[in-house]
Amino acid sequence: MVIDESGEWWTGTEAADLAAYLRAYQAGGYKVDDVVDAVCGSCSRYEGFRVRFDPDEGFAERTCASCGGETVLLDGADIVDDVHPQALRCPCGGRTFDVAVGIARRKDDVRWVSVGVRCRKDGTLGCPVDWQIDYSPSAHLLDAV
Repeated sequence: MVIDESGEWWTGTEAADLAAYLRAYQAGGYKVDDVVDAVCGSCSRYEGFRVRFDPDEGFAERTCASCGGETVLLDGADIVDDVHPQALRCPCGGRTFDVAVGIARRKDDVRWVSVGVRCRKDGTLGCPVDWQIDYSPSAHLLDAV
């Protein structure tokens, strides 16, 4: 696990670097309590994901690079008809990413979520979308990555 902060973009050498990146990023200004790695539930293989997101609406979905299985992240299914997602592309041109979600908690509920990505081509780390969770109960979101 090595994060390089010296360039224009932070880079990581492996998917596990996303946890440290999301904790440092602190989307919404909140301490990240949990980081949940995305894993394809369909094929159990892990070759990364293509990501689509809508930062205006707080929405993200991932598509498995191995089997093509699509998963809407977190509470995005509630707004899927109202979003205009765009495909994520790394500055290097890469389109396949490791994905993890940072969770900031409020007691037993989720306060804020941040979708972290690491480009599998050059290791660039980023957070293309994050949003506040303003309802309760919301602990179920830990299982929706």
